[in-house]
Amino acid sequence: MSKEEIKHKSGYVAIVGKPNAGKSTLMNQILGTKLSITTHKAQTTRHQIVGIHSEDNAQIIFLDTPGIINPTYELQKAMMRFVEKAEKDADIILFIVEVSENNIPDYAFDELRRFKKQVVLVINKVDTEEQKVVQHLSEYLNSRFKFTNTIFVSALDGQGVKGLVETLVNALPEGPPFYPKDELSEHPLRFFASELIREQLFLQYHEELPYSATVEVIQYEERTDMDYINAEIIVNRMSQKGMIIGKGGKAIKKLGTESRKSIEEFVDRKVFLDLHVKVRDKWRDNPNMVKNFGY
Repeated sequence: MSKEEIKHKSGYVAIVGKPNAGKSTLMNQILGTKLSITTHKAQTTRHQIVGIHSEDNAQIIFLDTPGIINPTYELQKAMMRFVEKAEKDADIILFIVEVSENNIPDYAFDELRRFKKQVVLVINKVDTEEQKVVQHLSEYLNSRFKFTNTIFVSALDGQGVKGLVETLVNALPEGPPFYPKDELSEHPLRFFASELIREQLFLQYHEELPYSATVEVIQYEERTDMDYINAEIIVNRMSQKGMIIGKGGKAIKKLGTESRKSIEEFVDRKVFLDLHVKVRDKWRDNPNMVKNFGY
């Protein structure tokens, strides 16, 4: 092994925390691109999203995870398995907390203790509170768990993010890169297409509906003139199908238009999106269906 190879650092970092703490925003900020969908609603992230950050002498593979919750149905149980797997696979765990947070449940700390890993506390949205509030939260959380480091960031505008990445690189083990340096993720395009359609469900529909729906890309074909995508929105019951379609098909037309725009922005070429709605009765509670839909 040459001298240069020995100096190279690489490893896995799991980003965990409660819903809406800013996990996906932080990973997108570090990568400089939108890999994880983000909305104002909790539990937007359902999968473990893999994002790859490469430098000359380092490579960090980030595992963005669903928010830590007490699961009540099968889909949520599957989401929590993603969190556990990420914590188990990671060299370092990033525990991200919103600065206004005052109710971290005991089971979140119990989970961190179970894995006996380096855990870095990231306090997010520090630009929205006074310094004494930030400091008080830091002292309180460090009294509840022995974090290896505490970093203060604003994931949205990038404040503190460069210092966080430097801290992670220093803490990672030496080793070669796991992926080519120009790769940003290991997920295929069809995965991101389904996620971007699902993001629009969260942005355009209210209350329970986005949580009861999932998206399955049946076909993704990269043609010479454009990408052709055939996708199905899967809902939990028949009444939800009508809500997705809307009066005279108005709602699904808007959903299709906005989804196509965000997919085109992501792949940087023209897209033809063929969108349909299917009912799979109580799919969220069915372990086999949850598994078949990739959770």
